[in-house]
Order: sequence, then C-alpha cells, then structure tokens
Amino acid sequence: MPERSVVWFRRDLRVGDQPTFLAAADSAAEALALFVLDPALIRPSGAARLAFLHGCLRALDGALGGRLLVVHGDPADLVPRVAEAVGAATGSVAADFGPYGHRRDEAVEKALADAGRELVRTGSPYAVAPGRVRKADGEPFRVFTPFRRAWSDHGWRRPADTSASTLSWLDPAEKKGGPPAVAIPDDVTVEAELPEPGEEAALRTWADFLDAAVDHYGEDRNRPDRPATSRMSVYLKYGCAHPRTLLADLARKRSASADTYRSELAWREFYADILFQRPGSARRNYDRAFDALPLATGRRAEALFEAWKTGRTGFPIVDAGMRQLRAEAWMHNRLRMVVASFLVKDLHLPWWWGARHFMQLLVDGDLASNQHGWQWTAGSGTDPSPYFRVFNPVTQGEKFDPNGDYVRRYVPELRGIEGRAVHQPWALPDGVPEGYPEPIVDHRAERQEALARYEKVKQARG
Repeated sequence: MPERSVVWFRRDLRVGDQPTFLAAADSAAEALALFVLDPALIRPSGAARLAFLHGCLRALDGALGGRLLVVHGDPADLVPRVAEAVGAATGSVAADFGPYGHRRDEAVEKALADAGRELVRTGSPYAVAPGRVRKADGEPFRVFTPFRRAWSDHGWRRPADTSASTLSWLDPAEKKGGPPAVAIPDDVTVEAELPEPGEEAALRTWADFLDAAVDHYGEDRNRPDRPATSRMSVYLKYGCAHPRTLLADLARKRSASADTYRSELAWREFYADILFQRPGSARRNYDRAFDALPLATGRRAEALFEAWKTGRTGFPIVDAGMRQLRAEAWMHNRLRMVVASFLVKDLHLPWWWGARHFMQLLVDGDLASNQHGWQWTAGSGTDPSPYFRVFNPVTQGEKFDPNGDYVRRYVPELRGIEGRAVHQPWALPDGVPEGYPEPIVDHRAERQEALARYEKVKQARG
C-alpha cells in the first residue's frame, strides 16, 4: 500500500497556497481530506459564522472533487481513528496558535503518537506565525509600531504553488471503519445577507479590491459611506485566502495606500501574537489595572445594553453601525470603534459584553482581533487608545459620514433628513422623527463620568 496522510483542514479552507499539501506530498503518495465539526467550536459560533463555514466546506469539497470527509465530534478521538481507517502514518495540518486550538492539537498529537503516528504542522493562518517576532532581548512585543517594523523586517515566504492536483485524494468511501461521514449542514437560518463563501469568491473579492479601491484605501478606509474596504476579513478568518497571497500582490503596488493596508494585516498578526503570548487576555483585561474600573450594573445597565444591541440609542451613527451588524453580520471598522467607545465610555458597560455580542453576530468574528480590538478602544489592552479618548458620536458621524448617506442606509426612520443634519435629529425644528428614539444618555455628561471612573484605574496603578 502506498504511504498515506490525512490532511486535516481547519482555518485553511482552500487548495491554493497550501504548504500543508506540499508537506504531505513529501511523505505520502495519497491523502485523505478531513474536516472535523468540533462541538467545542460550533457551540459558541453564531449562525452567520456557521452558515458561512458550511458554505466554505461545500466549496472546498467541490474543489476536491467531492472527496472531503466531514465528521462530527472530538478531534482527539476522531483524527486518530480516521488515520487508522485509511492506514495513514501522518496527520498534516497548519499550526493553530489560538488558546483552544493549541490545546486541541496537543491532545491530537499525543493520541496519534500513542498509535505510532505523527502530527506534522506546516505553516499557519498568518504570514508570520505568532511567537516568531521578538524584541532584541527575546521578549514579545507589547506595542504595535515596533512589532510592525520587526514583522516587516522578518518577512514571509512566497505563496505556495499548489492546487487540488498537488495530492492524490482518497475517496472517503475507501476508508475501512472509523467514524462515519456526516453531511455538511445546510439548515442554519441566517437573516443577515452574507458574502459568497469559498476560495474562488475570496480571490474575486480581492481582485476587485486591487482593481478598484486599494489605491484610495488610505484616504477612504474610514468612510463607511463608501465601498472603500476590501471585505477580506471573513475570507482570512476561514483561510479561503492566505495573507501571504495578499502581501505578494501588495508588494507590486507601490503606494501609501498599499502600505496602509499592509499595516492592517500586521494588526491582525499582532493581535494573534498577543493572544498566543497571553491567552487569558481573551476573557479579561490585558492591563489588570482596569479591573478597578467601576462598571454599570443592574436593570438600568441591561436596558442600556439592549438599546445598544438593537440600534436604538438615539445616536444615529451608533445605531447605523449596530443595524449594519444585524443586516450583514459585518460592520465597518470605523464603526466598530465608534460603537465600542459608546458602549464602554458612554454607557459604562463591560467591553466583554460588547465583544461577546460581536462574536455572536459577526461572520468574520476572529477571537484575537475581536477581543483585542475591543480592548484597544476600552483602553485596557496593548497599545490602547487612551481611555480619555472618548469618541463623540456626533462628530464621528459628521466627519466620516459627512452627507449622512451611511446613516440613512441603515436607519430608515431618518431617511427624510437631508445632509449632515441626520446626525443630530434632536436639533431639528420638529424634533426627532416619529419612530426614532431620543438619545438615551447625555454624551457630554457621560464623558465626564467616564473620566471620573478612570481615576480608579490610575489609583490602581499607583
């Protein structure tokens, strides 16, 4: 029998630029393509992420000629059983550096080793794997700008030249015993309008961005009223495209805007590195002095949170962002900062309430980027926005949605208001239009309250 390997897909749902394929081909003549529907990851995933994942699996199965084996259960149990069922000596994966993924892979590695098999890690979902970029003294970076310089100096490999034909794929029906195959689910109901899943859609989306928007990205990326962002976050989340591919294309674009986009990819890798170094920061303040920050509690806090979640705060730019999240399972990055600042500094609610809500609804919900993006705004993370920087929702709207087009798109109650006046409907001669709420807080007063509460953090620091 020829040597065989199990190629276990996780956050790399593509056939192009797949170093894992090359590693498997070096040691095996045949490979079985495997995806494990892991309850530990499925349970906390919102409907949008699950529906998009299932679409990506169908696209991958099609690219592999219908030869993707999908099983359901604990990978530490299933992967060794699949390997045994097809006589594979190795399991080939891209390394996972997330808190759960790292533990899971160690358990799978031990289970395979106990059966005389090997787990081979090749590559990762990042251009530079977490833990690789260090300061001169060997310590991890805690500030983005020097990390970005070191990350850029470190560099990354060229995209791997692979396709579905790089390996000879086994038909799952050829396995003898082992866990049964399950159908890729198609029963997840999602009200939001999701992007097209899969590798081909990812590459088309990226090509469109390179053709139409990348040269203006630096100046337009903060304008939610313009189609100026790449919309690649969801495809990077599931590995439908690898950041190496994007970086290779950007290297041919010599412009300040291309450099700005490259920095955004560096932020993604910085946050992955931080989470790898400090796994506990996914659930608690990176800066533990913020544990002393007084937070709102009780029924009033719960009512304010509900108004924020449903886009009923009375601040149009905030409400537009929260309604875009529900409508598209995605939100423009500028709005992510605006609504986060409002939750934490106007409503005095815990950042992790907002982070959890985002992870439930976002189709591109990525633990490292989401949790540390929230902490950046809350002031409790690495390289944070200073806590005393409190976004004014009116001036943010007037600056980044100057004509009010973004607000009117998502807040139909305000569509009758022309121009920038839409950002202050309470100032209209006839007051707030029927059906739209009055502001739930006084921003000026809550800004002062936020700064007063911050004194407790300063005291905790001594």
